[in-house]
Amino acid sequence: MRRKPVGIGQAIAYHIEENRSIYIFTIVLFLIGIIFGAIIVNSLSLNQRHDLHIYLNQFFGQVSEGQLADSGAMFSQSFAHYLKNIGLMWVLGLSIIGLPIILILLFIKGVVVGFTVGFLVNQLGMNGFMLSFTSVMPQNFILVPAYIIVATASVAFSLKMVRQQFIKRSHEPIFQHFLRYSALVLCIGALLAVASAFEAYVSPNLMRMVVNLM
Repeated sequence: MRRKPVGIGQAIAYHIEENRSIYIFTIVLFLIGIIFGAIIVNSLSLNQRHDLHIYLNQFFGQVSEGQLADSGAMFSQSFAHYLKNIGLMWVLGLSIIGLPIILILLFIKGVVVGFTVGFLVNQLGMNGFMLSFTSVMPQNFILVPAYIIVATASVAFSLKMVRQQFIKRSHEPIFQHFLRYSALVLCIGALLAVASAFEAYVSPNLMRMVVNLM
């Protein structure tokens, strides 16, 4: 009997259902990272806050004068950086020992987001919130789900490798899982290009508008 082709929507639903517990774990881990990043802001010494505040004011001066890096260069740097992180997660997912490192990378991403937003709000109040909402959060609406999806897929594939290696009665077709895993990461790579383009071409203009209002 010929098997019916699975639609994209059905494939996504099956993927989420199959890895629901891992998704819950990675989302909670990321949220803990955000909280930890915000806590770090409050634990900074006065000298550290003063140095960061000076750097922030210098950066705002450059933004208001339009002295930001070329948008094309910013896009290339951002896209390469995000691809490197996602690619590292993909490689780590191919090995059993890479599983904890995947979770550490996701946690660090949460810490960075929490620290960035927390510091801006701590130093600038409502202006900091507006600045983070217009220049930090928009691309992260794409980046955060992308990191969580890749981290979940990497952990899931690593666990399949564990079952394949240590549970002898497991006969899962690992090569098919590998193809689906790699295809998912490639699709996420396309989303990273969108986030990088927004960060390079749209965020600087939004940031300049908010800084001028400040």
